[in-house]
Amino acid sequence: MSILDTINTPADLKDVPEESLEQLCKEVRQKIIDDCAENPGHLGSSLGTVELTVALHYVFNTPYDNLVWDVGHQSYAHKILTGRKEAFKNKRLYGGISGFPRREESEYDSFGTGHSSTSISAALGMAIASKLKGEEERQNIAVIGDGSMTGGMAFEALNNAGVYHSNLLVILNDNNMAIDPNVGGLNEYLLDITTSKTYNKIKKDVWNVLGKLNRISPGMRNFIQNIDNSIKSMLLRRSNLFEAMGLRYFGPVDGHDVEHLVKVLEDLKHIKGPKILHCITVKGKGFKEAETHQTLWHAPGKFNKETGERIKESTSNIPAKFQDVFGYTILELARNNPKIIGITPAMPTGCSLNIMMHEMPERCFDVGIAEQHAVTFSAGLATQGFIPFCNIYSSFMQRAYDQVIHDVALQKLNVIFCLDRGGLVGSDGATHHGAYDLAYFRCVPNMTIAAPLNEEELRNMMYTAQLSGQGPFSIRYPRGSGSMPDWHTPFKSLEIGKGRCLTSGKEIAILSIGAIGMEAQKAIEAVPDVSVAQYDMRFLKPIDEDLLHDVCRHFSKVITLEDGTLNGGLGSAVSEFIVAHHYRVHLVTLGIPDKFIEHGTQQQLYAECGFDAASIARQINLLKEEIKAERSL
Repeated sequence: MSILDTINTPADLKDVPEESLEQLCKEVRQKIIDDCAENPGHLGSSLGTVELTVALHYVFNTPYDNLVWDVGHQSYAHKILTGRKEAFKNKRLYGGISGFPRREESEYDSFGTGHSSTSISAALGMAIASKLKGEEERQNIAVIGDGSMTGGMAFEALNNAGVYHSNLLVILNDNNMAIDPNVGGLNEYLLDITTSKTYNKIKKDVWNVLGKLNRISPGMRNFIQNIDNSIKSMLLRRSNLFEAMGLRYFGPVDGHDVEHLVKVLEDLKHIKGPKILHCITVKGKGFKEAETHQTLWHAPGKFNKETGERIKESTSNIPAKFQDVFGYTILELARNNPKIIGITPAMPTGCSLNIMMHEMPERCFDVGIAEQHAVTFSAGLATQGFIPFCNIYSSFMQRAYDQVIHDVALQKLNVIFCLDRGGLVGSDGATHHGAYDLAYFRCVPNMTIAAPLNEEELRNMMYTAQLSGQGPFSIRYPRGSGSMPDWHTPFKSLEIGKGRCLTSGKEIAILSIGAIGMEAQKAIEAVPDVSVAQYDMRFLKPIDEDLLHDVCRHFSKVITLEDGTLNGGLGSAVSEFIVAHHYRVHLVTLGIPDKFIEHGTQQQLYAECGFDAASIARQINLLKEEIKAERSL
């Protein structure tokens, strides 16, 4: 029997001898590899934190001690050790456990995560709560990656944490990677710390003393701390950033030496106040291909665990991904327009801006995990006559909503927002679904909102947007592939605010926006005995009122279809139009209901929400029966 077989909770882990922890780490790492080979997930990040996870649960009293995992990409070992060992093989599958920490899922998940840079704020709140409740021995730990540390919210929390003498431990998991390689001044700063051999040698000597602070007088404690700070300032030629904010800095330490980590964490457990432990890890640790190609193996899909070969589906007849159509199209546009600039917050590969970045690095900017900055940075460029294409995942754009309103829309600046992963994204679940952008942008003045039916439409909307000069222009498109294998068509300028008729019909009208309109086309084919017209709205704002008037005059039964929340989206807009103009229309709205949708395949989630092709066909048939009943009266 393996050691892992004997562990169902962290309480079992504490019975393992320290000298056996390294073997346990090997077994946990192998389970992550085995299960992710068959059922894909975020592999690289979790492989890099196995030793750290084992050490944390070995030393601390979870779940009483609060452990917060930033984003959660690195939490697989945590799930395996906290009662979800068997369920782990079904992670991210429909009805299975989440790929991210969820409070509803386990008492060991003290805070739900999925977006970056939130852990320090959450753990600080818990630490203050512990202090207010008199729980002086309760530990509150935030584990945050160096990629997430670039997010402004992390700095806000650090700045605030230094003011309070709460029992907060921040563990900086530094692997020099987010999904793509890290960028920016913080990355250079951390490299300075980790590569200064002299500093690290002296730091070890100082550490031996600092670990015994409880046995040293207050005066000597301050003296040692001042010496340590002076060494850092002298060798790194600057003050320590974290200690300048009021947190004691410890490290860097080897994040893969589990026995040493246990000793370090035991020492830190007895040092009061806010502190940060800097751990150096390797993303993808223990799996050669994941260590070598860290971006590719962040979430590699299925793979052969023996050979390291990724198992790819045949792509001979599969249309291009929408993100790649964006990537090649922006490059094509930029070659002809020197004012076009590409911007992304830490997702050049994920959104395919890396295609333009490879050819025109001086005109592409990866600003790190900093969506707010990405938007206002784009606004600054726009004031100087440039045309920024700011590509942010729909779910992450939520983090920069104020900047869109205050810095872009209010000033009517020509920033083009390309919102990747609009709609239900699949196995990443509730934290990543792009459910709200149609609704949250629709209420913003000066905003144009467009959604392409297919790849050709995406190209034409991008082409139209860079010509418009009418203020902020949002183009949202889904995760995954489109429907046109031959998508590279000549550019055409679209009339902003105008839709089009895709299919003629006389009994029922479907108004769709975006790529989900392809489900309506399948549904119409499935009910050949009903005369159904389909209209591709193209634009939610300005909405095509001429088209709506025409539809409401000729159809008494209308279905709206959107891969977005029903509250505030296309269905709401059409409903408002019908009421405002006193039409008598039976309106059926299909879209994401007023609840958080969990994980599964996109098709499974479309069916759950009632707007896959089969569900649309059922609605058509229901309306058909209603029409028959009305005619018989």
